[in-house]
Amino acid sequence: MLLGDGSPTRHLQLLTKQETKIELIGMNENNHFKGEGPKEIHQLKKPLIRRQVWIKNNERKLAWAESWWNIEQVKVNLTNKKEPIWKNLTQDRSELFREIDTIGLVTSNWLEKEFSCKGPFWSRNYRFFRNRKPLTIIREVFNPYIEKWIGNSDIKKFENLYSSSS
Repeated sequence: MLLGDGSPTRHLQLLTKQETKIELIGMNENNHFKGEGPKEIHQLKKPLIRRQVWIKNNERKLAWAESWWNIEQVKVNLTNKKEPIWKNLTQDRSELFREIDTIGLVTSNWLEKEFSCKGPFWSRNYRFFRNRKPLTIIREVFNPYIEKWIGNSDIKKFENLYSSSS
């Protein structure tokens, strides 16, 4: 899941054999992220939009994700804001390239509450490129519940990798 080149929404749907949807939490124009996001955000042309979603099935939150976009790119590439990014970006079958920037562990009180379990949680940050230019920056944090389908991650061995999150 962390190193995969495909869509985690699609992967979770295949793993769980249940329809996996996103719940849009919010899309806000904000150009003052104050260190909240991945360092690669500076590669996107301002003004920026920050989009946050839950990836879920049967009302269980399997992951939380946020993405940053140039406001004009949102208009072109996210025509259906309530659908996963991969559905929007693959509609026209144009070439995309994904580069994973970081994999780590996140501790977060609010995610513990939303996932109904104690952290830390596996996370990753990556970028999508189109025509050699960054299109979007994405951060995903996964609920340990998905180990039911992918097996034990043995996260305790990696706790020295963690970073705190808000």
